[in-house]
Amino acid sequence: MNLPDSLLKRLEENEKTIRKFREIETRILSILDFRDFFENLLSSISTIFGVPHVWISIIQESPITGHIKQIETSSRLKSAICFISHGDFTQITEDRMEPLLANRNIAGFSPLLPQNFDCNIGSIAVAPISLDGVIVGSLNQADINIHRYSPDMDTDLLQNLALKISLCLSNVTAHERLKFMAYHDPLTGLLNRRVMEKILAREFERARRYKTELALVFMDLDKFKTINDTFGHDVGDEVLVYTAKALTKTQRRSDIVARFAGDEFVVILPSTDTSACRLYIQRVTTFLKTNPLLINGKSIQVRISAGMASALADEKIKTPRELLKKADERLYKVKTANT
Repeated sequence: MNLPDSLLKRLEENEKTIRKFREIETRILSILDFRDFFENLLSSISTIFGVPHVWISIIQESPITGHIKQIETSSRLKSAICFISHGDFTQITEDRMEPLLANRNIAGFSPLLPQNFDCNIGSIAVAPISLDGVIVGSLNQADINIHRYSPDMDTDLLQNLALKISLCLSNVTAHERLKFMAYHDPLTGLLNRRVMEKILAREFERARRYKTELALVFMDLDKFKTINDTFGHDVGDEVLVYTAKALTKTQRRSDIVARFAGDEFVVILPSTDTSACRLYIQRVTTFLKTNPLLINGKSIQVRISAGMASALADEKIKTPRELLKKADERLYKVKTANT
């Protein structure tokens, strides 16, 4: 039986569409890091389907938000991932798992849009994505054409793509968590000692080669044992986490903060002389003094002692290990003087 030309044409178009979806799935299936995953996904959809606006919205309270915010992103990806509160996301999607298509009342979707999004939208498609069965955000597509994503369109293929994205996201997240644990201290989230030593070796070699400044700060908490004995080790852990946050809040973008061991921390400051290093230590001290840790209504004043060393100012230092040792020795002198 011969099929009408119109039906044959529709079947051919459907087959082309299916192949396009499969191509996108193939491109993302083997990727195991957030940056490459999102970049490949968004660029593939934009290129293969000719969609002018494609982006990802992540629920602010989701477990992957912190990981995604830490990745080094390209300028394109920075404008293609936005974060939205769970309340705003639920209000838009009503916790539905299936894709939502709309070409009316587009203003109601504004919380989903990336910052500085200045294009008029005629229609939009929002496909929720999940992690371990819990919605964490959505894949969004938009066009100035009001007919591109009409509510009466079939969304089976888009829903299937969202499912594949969710499965891939689960794999990527598991891999990223393992990688994070390999490089970071599990309690504070700071870089661990092994990674810090590798970075220090790299920065030390760079400072020597180009004759640039490099400072290192070795610090620990004052009377940390007393805190543990008085309040318990759980509070002691909170103090360590609090200190780690204080160090990251006061660091520059180029500084490297790591947990060395116990209550000891190391901060590597590239392109920093001894004067600027002293200012950094003062900045940390002031922050801790003016922002005491509150636990169960009790205020705990956290204090640090610090020793510093410079790759250029300390001419006898020839290796990164010696730089670290010199800062540790000066920390010990500070502690002894304050005892």
